[in-house]
Amino acid sequence: MNKTIKKPYVIYLAQIIYKNISNIKKKNPGISNIDAIEGFIGTKLYDDISSGKFHDDWFRDLENKKFVDKESGEKIPEETIRLLKIQKDVTIKQLIKYPKLYYAKSSFPLEISQRAINYLWRMCESYELWSKESGNKELLPLNIIE
Repeated sequence: MNKTIKKPYVIYLAQIIYKNISNIKKKNPGISNIDAIEGFIGTKLYDDISSGKFHDDWFRDLENKKFVDKESGEKIPEETIRLLKIQKDVTIKQLIKYPKLYYAKSSFPLEISQRAINYLWRMCESYELWSKESGNKELLPLNIIE
């Protein structure tokens, strides 16, 4: 019998990033995963995630709901909230942006931009791994772990 595995809260950000990058790729057939990730870097959602606004809004929403999970009705443990705060801090550091420094004259990403691309790649990879391990039947169009 298939048992439904509850999605860990720390995978929610990876799922949102994955779905948005997948949508960019779907709207632009033939582009690479890297090009789709670079396209995501130019979005408002990326700005919200990289600035910490995404997590701040999420924490405010959770606080307004007294940290009760809307799906299970269970209270979210304090340790989980601490992990999400660590995720926020790490994400801000990995996705730090400096205006007009995205590409060097050679058209290769600068170290800061490459760090952001690598982080987003790892988030997508984490989502695919979790999806496959949990038996999630959702389509995984990026095929990063293949």
